[in-house]
Amino acid sequence: MNADASAADPGAAARPEGPGTGRLVLLTTSHRVAPGLLSWPAWQVLRAAERVLCADPDHPQLPYLREAGIVVETAVPTARELVDHCVPEDRTVVVLTSAEGESTLTDGLARLAGSGRETMPDLELLPGSYDLPGARLLDLVQVMDQIRAECPWSSIRTHQDLAKYGLEEAYEMVEAIEAGDRVELREELGDVLLQVVFHARIAQDDPEEPFSIDDVAGTIVEKLIHRHPHVFGEAEAATPEDVKAHWIRTKAVEKQRGSVTEGVPLAQPGLALAAKLASRVRTAGLDVPLPAGRGVGYELLAMAVRAEAEGTDPEAALRAAARAYRDAVLAAEGGTA
Repeated sequence: MNADASAADPGAAARPEGPGTGRLVLLTTSHRVAPGLLSWPAWQVLRAAERVLCADPDHPQLPYLREAGIVVETAVPTARELVDHCVPEDRTVVVLTSAEGESTLTDGLARLAGSGRETMPDLELLPGSYDLPGARLLDLVQVMDQIRAECPWSSIRTHQDLAKYGLEEAYEMVEAIEAGDRVELREELGDVLLQVVFHARIAQDDPEEPFSIDDVAGTIVEKLIHRHPHVFGEAEAATPEDVKAHWIRTKAVEKQRGSVTEGVPLAQPGLALAAKLASRVRTAGLDVPLPAGRGVGYELLAMAVRAEAEGTDPEAALRAAARAYRDAVLAAEGGTA
């Protein structure tokens, strides 16, 4: 191919050399990417094609293709029709696929190609746009919008209604982590994520102080950037301890707390609460003697503080011991049976 031919036909470079059998391109796009944002190979083949077809007259890409001067026909061609159009005259045809895909067409093309009796055009599946990392989160937001609007149960839930489920899902996530079950962990992380998206969707309906999932995400993004000056700024942190020091200093400036106990949720399990308080006291460099008292509560408090100082999570340690106890119970029950 000479330079003049390539300049005269901007799509020539995208069309492969070979015998005159034509080319049939199935062009896919992602609904999670703004319409009109197509890859350069996609624009090349669209401009080079003799025909561009689309079965969906409401396809979101159509206004942008027409604005670019590309004629798109609304049609539902059969595999036979497309092969007969491409092969004899060495034509290029692009089929812009719908959101549901073109299973009937692809099945028909597979049958023709598999027969061994057909001269087939070059068949190509060309992605016109790709999902970015995190794109499936948009699907979750969209699904949650529909559920909130149409489900009789979900449409009337409040933050208070869902609070207990948030705790349950968080505990199930921790259980999957401690069990080392990655399949279960993947599912439980999804359940925890659902709670976040569900609460954000409820908040969006608040008549006085609404906020959306975008506001939630924006808030945590700002917080993360602000608390990681060694990543997004000019501060330096060579060790995990340096990072933790940055975090504590930044958080202290943000919160302007009058006590190290502020922000510690008192409703959390007792051992975790004791360990969190002990961690705050130790980090602040305070010398606070444990309260004097008799009974198992004070004994557990002392053990939790000691565990935290030694770098052990007392809540996780007790859960591990409890699981061993459960296994012993099961073994005893089996022996009795």
